[in-house]
Amino acid sequence: MASQAQITSVEAIELFRAALIVFTSQARPALEEVSGEMTRTRLWLQNEQRRFWENERRIRSKKLEQAQQELFSARLSQFQESTSLQIMAVHRAQQAVREAEEKLARLKRWDRELENRSAPLLKEVEQLHGFLTAEMPKAVAYLAQVVRTLDAYADTGTPSGGGGAAATTSGAESGGKTT
Repeated sequence: MASQAQITSVEAIELFRAALIVFTSQARPALEEVSGEMTRTRLWLQNEQRRFWENERRIRSKKLEQAQQELFSARLSQFQESTSLQIMAVHRAQQAVREAEEKLARLKRWDRELENRSAPLLKEVEQLHGFLTAEMPKAVAYLAQVVRTLDAYADTGTPSGGGGAAATTSGAESGGKTT
């Protein structure tokens, strides 16, 4: 059995600890950015885009009503040429209203799907963030303690360290030679 441990890589533990600190300091903001982007996307869908398309539908519906009124007026005045132009204007306005309604329906569907698809992923991101916040500092502190312990062990175990190793080896030799 060896009288002292062969500690050759305390620096590797220190380097790993430093890399762990750097990783934690970079990973936390990245995870916070992911959560923030999801929140911004959800708010964009629920507020800005919904408001935009509801307003667009309202504007297009007013244009449709106006085109229908013009068609009605043209029919009453018996102008055949302008009636065909009015019919085309009504069809274009109807198509625009349908398009706005389809986009609004698609937006509502995206909102539901975003919530359903992102919730499990966001939960994992939050768990990882919690792990980085709670457990990584403990791991860094533990590695610092390991380095201190190994440094202390290496200092007491070396022959130039004040005789700790010499006492151990002389004790072992005298223990074997007792009469």
